[in-house]
Amino acid sequence: MARRTAWLVTIGVLVLLAVIVVVPQLQVANLPDAELRQVAEADKRIQLQQAQEQLRNNVRSTLLQAVAGLLVVIGATATWYQVRVNRDGQITDRYSRAVEHLGSDNVDVRIGALYALERIANNSAEDRRFVQTTIGSFLRNRSPWPAGSPGAPEHPTPTVDETLPWLWMRAQDVETALVVLARQPKARDAPPVRLSHVDLRSAYLEDHDLSGALIRRSNLARAWLPGTRLDGCDLHAADLRLAKLAGASLRKASVREAYLQGADLRGADLEGADLRGAHADAKTTWPAGYTPEVLRERGVIDSAAQPPGD
Repeated sequence: MARRTAWLVTIGVLVLLAVIVVVPQLQVANLPDAELRQVAEADKRIQLQQAQEQLRNNVRSTLLQAVAGLLVVIGATATWYQVRVNRDGQITDRYSRAVEHLGSDNVDVRIGALYALERIANNSAEDRRFVQTTIGSFLRNRSPWPAGSPGAPEHPTPTVDETLPWLWMRAQDVETALVVLARQPKARDAPPVRLSHVDLRSAYLEDHDLSGALIRRSNLARAWLPGTRLDGCDLHAADLRLAKLAGASLRKASVREAYLQGADLRGADLEGADLRGAHADAKTTWPAGYTPEVLRERGVIDSAAQPPGD
């Protein structure tokens, strides 16, 4: 009885499996060709709809990524702009405070203001021209040499005061201003630094750069300027008596009517320099090759060439 029941159960399971597997196949096989085509077309439509939906999703995803990237760029730009605005505001505040401190009665405060301006010039190329103009104005106002004005000293003075202390000893803020001006990066398209009619006697400025500066009728007697670049400078009628200019570069500089008595120009580069009317004497030391004949050809007056020393 049990075995019979087991066989019946087995037969029933097999029949059920047959029904599940075979009957659908028979139904599909018995479908007419038109119905089969409809089923295939329906599958194709479903696949096409799925493909279209997938494509739309891909486009949406790409657009969302593009929008997200654009938002990131906009956010970064806004942040950069805000940082720039804040930075410009800070520089403006620092510049204003430095200019205000330049008028202080305390020399240490003035020197601190000059170093603050130097730092602004080093950090901001856009502000260099303003810093140069400000320091030039400070030098003209703080240490004037108003030659030609009523009651002003004679230019040049009858003699050079060799007992006068060095500029850094008698006017430390003026010396600092000159050094800061000469060592900071030059601003593009900036006007020439204006140092005309300035008292720079016994200034100490070795291996610095004042190229292109206007130094007309200033007093640089006994100044220490070896290796200094003065290319393109306008030194018209400047007092350079006893000045140390060994190894200095004065290419294309205007030295017309300048006073060079006793100046040391050994090794100086005078290529293209305009020496017409410059005053020299037997104590003026010229670069190699500057013979009396050459000096006369170049318009130097009151001169006898002194050969370079050792």
